Amino acid sequence: MADRDIEIRNLYKIFGPQGRDFVDKVRNGLGKAELMEQHGHVLGLQDINITLPGSAITVIMGLSGSGKSTLIRHINRLIEPTSGEVLYDGTDICKLNPAALREYRRRRTAMVFQKFALLPHRTVLENTFYGLRIQGVKRAECEKRALHWVERVGLKGFEKHYPNQLSGGMQQRVGLARALTTDAEILLMDEAFSALDPLIRVDMQTILLELQQELKKTVVFITHDLDEALRLGDKVAILRDGKIIQQGTGQEIVLKPADDYIASFVKEVNRSRVIRIETIMGPAGDETGMSLPADMTLEAAAKHLSEGERNRASVTDAGGKIIGSITLNDIVRYW
Repeated sequence: MADRDIEIRNLYKIFGPQGRDFVDKVRNGLGKAELMEQHGHVLGLQDINITLPGSAITVIMGLSGSGKSTLIRHINRLIEPTSGEVLYDGTDICKLNPAALREYRRRRTAMVFQKFALLPHRTVLENTFYGLRIQGVKRAECEKRALHWVERVGLKGFEKHYPNQLSGGMQQRVGLARALTTDAEILLMDEAFSALDPLIRVDMQTILLELQQELKKTVVFITHDLDEALRLGDKVAILRDGKIIQQGTGQEIVLKPADDYIASFVKEVNRSRVIRIETIMGPAGDETGMSLPADMTLEAAAKHLSEGERNRASVTDAGGKIIGSITLNDIVRYW
């Protein structure tokens, strides 16, 4: 495990006064419905084992009630686990004492919520540096750092506005700026863009991806939208009834769904926006004069080939070395 990975091991969450008494029963086959009907307890998470890679975006997705919001709240221990471990930088977060937990939340994690969670009586700038003030940073330094991030998320000129003077998309930009201002290593985003109109939502996704290219935060992003998951996630995990049904790259999930449930999720996906050309490339041949990076999507590659009036291109790795070739016919077969 790398130092900046988050490692979740054997995690269970059973809501109810005797939750711990039922972990072994669930482990031995007691289902969610039976647990509720027979014992009046709710199964939130069941045997979660996942590595959330450092400096990357992991998307946790699933339908309402699947356990995704419960899972993300274990990473900063807003919810206490019934059983299991959440490891970060060699420490089990589940075992931190109150003082250490407060320090971890203040300095190592930041959260962006679906409903923005802005303080209505504070300006954009004051909301943005709120986390720093809690850390005890002097106001002048708070303002300096907050102004930088307000500008980075596209809100320069709105520093003195109040939340009720902003659109939903602008309020969510404030929420993102506030999370970034604390310079936390872990960014937790719980349905952060779900309340936004579709075009604004895509715009916020773009902002997040652009910032992540530079910042390399460890991001955990919750969504119920598969298109959003596939666009944002370096890694995607799909939950159902508190269990991880499949985890992997977007390509792996689209090309090799683990079961009929996952297959039903991905059947309407535009695969050309997910699959990378390295996945379907053929052997390297004669140089064609056009080269495309291996991590380019099929959709983008088709556009480049068409605009260049080419049927074939070389595929290159991150260092520019030719590692294969791609043709329009190859792309069409996987479209």
